[in-house]
Amino acid sequence: MITMGSLEHLFLGNNSLSGAIPSQKSEALQTIDLSYNLLSGNLPSWVNSGLQLNLVGNNFSLNSLNIWNLPGIECLQRSFPCNRDAPRYAKFSIKCGGSRIISNGIEYEADDRPLGAATYVVNSAQNWAVSNVGLFADRQNEQYEENTLAQVRGTNTPELYQSSRLSPGSLRYYGLGLENGLYTVNLFFAETGFPDRSSQSWKSLARRVFDVYILGTRQLRDFDISKEAGGVERAITKNFTVNVTENHLEIHLFWAGKGTYCTPEQGYYGPSISAISVVPNFIPTAIGSKEKNWTKLIVVLTVSVVVLLFRVKSGHRRLQSFEEVRRRWFRSCLQVVAVKQLSIASDQGKSQFIAEIATISAVQHRNLVKLHGCCFEGKRRLLVYEFLKNKSLDQALFGHSGLHLDWPTRYNICLETARGLAYLHEESRPKIIHRDVKAGNILLDAELCPKISDFGLAKLYDDQKTHISTRVAGTIGYLAPEYAMRGHLTEKADVFGFGIVALEILSGRPNSDKSMEDDKIYLLEWAWVLYENNQILDLIDQDLIEFDENEALRVVRVALLCTQGSPSMRPSMSRVVAMLAGDIELNGVITRPSYLTDWSFKDLTRRFVTQSAPTSTASENSDIHDQNMISSGQGAAPIRS
Repeated sequence: MITMGSLEHLFLGNNSLSGAIPSQKSEALQTIDLSYNLLSGNLPSWVNSGLQLNLVGNNFSLNSLNIWNLPGIECLQRSFPCNRDAPRYAKFSIKCGGSRIISNGIEYEADDRPLGAATYVVNSAQNWAVSNVGLFADRQNEQYEENTLAQVRGTNTPELYQSSRLSPGSLRYYGLGLENGLYTVNLFFAETGFPDRSSQSWKSLARRVFDVYILGTRQLRDFDISKEAGGVERAITKNFTVNVTENHLEIHLFWAGKGTYCTPEQGYYGPSISAISVVPNFIPTAIGSKEKNWTKLIVVLTVSVVVLLFRVKSGHRRLQSFEEVRRRWFRSCLQVVAVKQLSIASDQGKSQFIAEIATISAVQHRNLVKLHGCCFEGKRRLLVYEFLKNKSLDQALFGHSGLHLDWPTRYNICLETARGLAYLHEESRPKIIHRDVKAGNILLDAELCPKISDFGLAKLYDDQKTHISTRVAGTIGYLAPEYAMRGHLTEKADVFGFGIVALEILSGRPNSDKSMEDDKIYLLEWAWVLYENNQILDLIDQDLIEFDENEALRVVRVALLCTQGSPSMRPSMSRVVAMLAGDIELNGVITRPSYLTDWSFKDLTRRFVTQSAPTSTASENSDIHDQNMISSGQGAAPIRS
């Protein structure tokens, strides 16, 4: 086959071929993929750098001439031998398809060398590599990089998404010479090659669908960037924890023939990725790792961490000695963390402490805050969380944080928060009801990605139960009616809280604000008045200079569905995600829930009293007293069970 005179491209990767490569080939054959076979022996004399030749994942005997002609090929043989006996590295970051940049303090190395249909590149330090296999069918322009001038939304680091690496088939990135241990793999995506679906053209129907494998395990199946991100030119990050056991890491993006093929142009398909960052979940000891910015020093519940925390919390003198130890031994290795101190006055703190550790330790998701460690001594209980510099959503929306949340960011916060709750309700084991979904319990990271926090009131629940009967806990203004009145708890109570949060994100105001006009005090009631009078866009935050009207209407309708009176009328959080992403159309009629009645405090019972009956102002005074007892969600203390 390799000697056929008219053959130009030959793809025989992943076929378990064994033996040696033939000593001759035809002159016409210029693209050869023999990757991931069982080939061995010496390379023939025709092998040189002038060909597009991918020999990754075999067992060749390589001499100095081979290594000269095919730089780095020795690192990508089946055993990945480079620096394996003495691992030198514990992290790497790559700007896929683009030049070197520094983003959020992380240096992303350039990945701008041209790739072809059967090519690979190993970087000069031999700590990472990239391999591509595939030919764009029916496409004249063989373009394996995508560049855009568009401002990618939903991120504080749009420069990370200005370029991306494309492949029509198989795109692999490798980490080489890594110290063994647990790592966090961060994959950055944005769809910049497709037109927006709202453009109403046939090109807007384009869909890029592919799978993602890490160390041979499929982590994402039928992954659609624009669907996951909520539209084109929107950023999304996927995070995975993996265990490196053989000093190398493989990230494989693979097109399995799904999605569109000929739109927005002929032969436009296959995986795409903007950047990769891999960081250790341990303190590296590798000689060449140069870890000046080790992350997650306090990441596990170890005796040494707890002892250090004991010493830190006990007083100023010991804090000074700890600082001395830090300067002498750790230098700049420590990471800023957030420490939450629970109540020491009663058993409440103990139950919250146990509940929060049990819950958050059992789940991991990009939209849930990470618990790094804990500490307890006597009645004092501390939880150590990741530090999120942009604090909570309520501070961003109603406070004086200085953050400006534009519409794409707000929409992304809605979508990502919904994904976090969907994970708790439907994907985590055990399944979890948060019980206190509110803007104050949604934290924002450096890229304004939301993370659900405060699991002190969370409840585990069994699919076989219709509901849990429990004492009411949570925050007034976010409580579902069936839960507030009867103590009947299901995951639909979280759905109700999410609906209120969605309206707050949309309007930029808390769910109750007594400084406003009477008919606008309660956000949900005001939203219904506007909705029933076809004026719902008046609800939009006036600080938003521009917004997507279709997306805003979608958020409103989803929020009104989530706050229906009957739990059975509220959608599951997975359906909420699909609705917000535009995968499910919202065409049905939404009716005002029965619990929203006339909230006027005027006593109307006197119409039922005879003319001669004496009247009293006691009920009016009682009305005023009751009104003063009603608390808004913003700034209200949670009710604890």
